[in-house]
Amino acid sequence: MDRKVKTIGILSSGGDAPGMNAVIRAVARGAISKGIRVMGIHHGYTGLLNGDVFEMNLRTVSDILHRGGTVLYTARCPEFKTDEGVQKGVDMCRSLGMDGLVVVGGDGSFRGARDLSIKGVPCIGVPGTIDNDIASSEYTVGFDTAVNTVMQMVDRLRDTSQSHDRCSVVEVMGRRCGDLALHAGIACGATCILVPEVPFDMERDVIDKMKKTLNTGKHHFIIMVAEGVGKDVTEIAKEIEMATGVESRATVLGHVQRGGSPSARDRIVGSSMGYHAVELLEQGIGNRVVVMQQGKVIDLDILEALQQERVFDTKLYQVANDISI
Repeated sequence: MDRKVKTIGILSSGGDAPGMNAVIRAVARGAISKGIRVMGIHHGYTGLLNGDVFEMNLRTVSDILHRGGTVLYTARCPEFKTDEGVQKGVDMCRSLGMDGLVVVGGDGSFRGARDLSIKGVPCIGVPGTIDNDIASSEYTVGFDTAVNTVMQMVDRLRDTSQSHDRCSVVEVMGRRCGDLALHAGIACGATCILVPEVPFDMERDVIDKMKKTLNTGKHHFIIMVAEGVGKDVTEIAKEIEMATGVESRATVLGHVQRGGSPSARDRIVGSSMGYHAVELLEQGIGNRVVVMQQGKVIDLDILEALQQERVFDTKLYQVANDISI
């Protein structure tokens, strides 16, 4: 961008995540404090294509920091996966006078931002997803809240499991990423944690471990399962009950994991990332993704970021296995 930035837009796309509103608030107020006009875009890329846009002010984002979800709403947009859809988005940005765009979401959202960037609309991506599955960032906004939500729900399940000497097999979200299952499993003291990144054998990794634990005097269990393992939790529960004699129940936590007031960490990280996105656009820098690496908020080239492969924390997984005996 070779001219002064006067107007930027912001949208949230893909699945909602607690802390998205912290990002939106920081972008709006950060930009306005720098004399930059901010346009809020409803319903993600769909709203951009339809011109569902409004000017934001300081009060637009009052009292949203503690709210889950996204006040800009979100949606999937199949049309934006086409070249014609992207070009329509470019034309809309230009007709609205937007000099840049902040996109809050996951990998799919970033691909849309990449396509806009290639066609000349400077974009900054901010990672907002409970899955923590953005390869270029060690942390995504919404993850901490989701882990705490799972922990609270499983703590309640444990009360019943303990009262009845049962096994609770709990499925959590995460798509093909096992981070939510791993972190929540450790926080909940799960006996077994099944994730898509680590191949498992039911007999060796679940049944035998439960039998050994039964011999030490424990009679209730939590088995944490990431949704991407490719095995139905109801079937896992049936296999466990048949092999061990322990009454087993399956629980799918579902979309409750996405909701709720964001944790302090998600509010702080979301605010920091949103403000950093504004700083980049103010300096005429686009085509970047704001990420966290080694605990610090930095930015990377959007094309480079999308090409990175996610690294699973095998050390933490080993810790989980070794202490769940």
